[in-house]
Amino acid sequence: MSKSTLKPVEELTYEQALAELEALVSVLEEEQKSLEEAITLFERGQALTRHCAILLEKAQLRVQQLSGQDVQDLEMEE
Repeated sequence: MSKSTLKPVEELTYEQALAELEALVSVLEEEQKSLEEAITLFERGQALTRHCAILLEKAQLRVQQLSGQDVQDLEMEE
């Protein structure tokens, strides 16, 4: 995962960001990295996590608008 080939986090879809995050976790778990490399990967992972959370929140708001219901009401029904 070279930094020059990575798309900006903000341009990734949810699926792309999640797949990259999973790959980052695997790299950090399986490969021995220098402290600096590990920190750089961790920072990218944090950015990906924030981006995924924002996209999920937007999707949740959209579902609320489309359904006219509070998502919390839907969760209680399950």
